[in-house]
Amino acid sequence: MLQILNSEKENLISAKLSGKISKNDVEKIHSKIHDILENNDKVDFYFEMDDFDGYTLKGFWEDIKTDSAHISDYGKMAVVGEKKWQEWATKITDFFTSSEVQYFEMAEKEKAMIWIKQ
Repeated sequence: MLQILNSEKENLISAKLSGKISKNDVEKIHSKIHDILENNDKVDFYFEMDDFDGYTLKGFWEDIKTDSAHISDYGKMAVVGEKKWQEWATKITDFFTSSEVQYFEMAEKEKAMIWIKQ
């Protein structure tokens, strides 16, 4: 499930992820990416993973398509998580993109938000 969080930064998509992310959830983010790109060069992300279990199969496929279409449009990414696999996934994302990607523990949420807004 995807819950969009309020953000004061114009080019930031801020969301809380829990359970499994569906195709519909990814489509919501994709729509927000397009809205931001109308007025900005890059899209930044803040993802807070609270009891996050990954994607449905259709959600995963939709995410791959979205990332393929917009990978050069991504700026900074802050990933806040609670599990080791989330930290590893963040490191893999950092390796495969030119974006600046950083992982934060759940206790560092405020630090993550400060970093992404700089």
